Amino acid sequence: MTDDAAPQPHLDELLSTARVVALPLVTRFRGIDVREALLVQGPQGWTEFSPFAEYDDDEASAWLAAAIDYGWNAPPPALRDRIPVNATVPAVDPDSVPAVLARFPGCRTAKVKVAGGDQPLSADVARVRAVREALGAEGRIRVDANGGWNVDEAEHAIHALAPFDLEYVEQPCPSVEELAEIRRRTKYMGIPIAADESVRRADDPLAVAEAGAADLLVIKAQPLGGIRRALDIVARAGLPVVVSSALDTSVGLAMGAQLAASVPDLDYDCGLGTASLLAADVTRDPLVPEGGSIGVRRVDPDPELLDRYAAGPERTEWWIERLGRAYAVLEAARSGVAD
Repeated sequence: MTDDAAPQPHLDELLSTARVVALPLVTRFRGIDVREALLVQGPQGWTEFSPFAEYDDDEASAWLAAAIDYGWNAPPPALRDRIPVNATVPAVDPDSVPAVLARFPGCRTAKVKVAGGDQPLSADVARVRAVREALGAEGRIRVDANGGWNVDEAEHAIHALAPFDLEYVEQPCPSVEELAEIRRRTKYMGIPIAADESVRRADDPLAVAEAGAADLLVIKAQPLGGIRRALDIVARAGLPVVVSSALDTSVGLAMGAQLAASVPDLDYDCGLGTASLLAADVTRDPLVPEGGSIGVRRVDPDPELLDRYAAGPERTEWWIERLGRAYAVLEAARSGVAD
């Protein structure tokens, strides 16, 4: 945090307003059917802590830092009041693609999930083909492999998907070294390589830029420790960025929208339309795409919806304990800096 940041709140202050929700999804995504999140209310408004369940406490602590930053610090100036967003197409059957895209009205760009462990490349090709047919020639298609290929597999897949006029390929391989290699091998094709996990899950989020391993970066507010830290990474990386989300509630998406509103150059549609993948949300005015964009605004959860979608006692206790452990990591880091 910068010197003008508000003091870190005490753990008791976070716990005093903590609410844990379990929101059903429209379709299975990232291997889950229900998205859980912990919401707290700070002086600036409601904020979200929702690292995925498999993330350890060190990684989760960055998400908590982001929640505190958004809830306790005034946001940076917004340069725009609406954010263009992309549709997100999970690993669905090609016949389901039109129904998925219909949940993202007005979106001219689609991000298609590929490289699922239980699906062959032919299924990815069929899905991307269905998206191209639905969007038409003017639509934009980006694919996201979530690091699911090795370099040879990625090269083969990019050749197979290239006829559908890809905007870019996101995280085709897991490591920075592999990204650099696949970028070298496919540079002649003119398809940019984007880095996501190599930024948000890395000890050094700038390593991918310094290694020349990507043409653009996917930036997410929660995993990177908050809006201000993400903006610092953007400034130092010197690469174009796409602002995206992590399947947040509308409270967390509002944080992402504020980040996108503060990025000086926003050349790509953002991955902030994922509230459309939720079958329920914490607000009656969710941040879903309208005319291909979402507004930049804070979201206050509806008390009745917080009650309706409250997680059960065991899951609530699990999240409360996790918050405490992540808080301890932040405190230890602060003590180390102070020492």
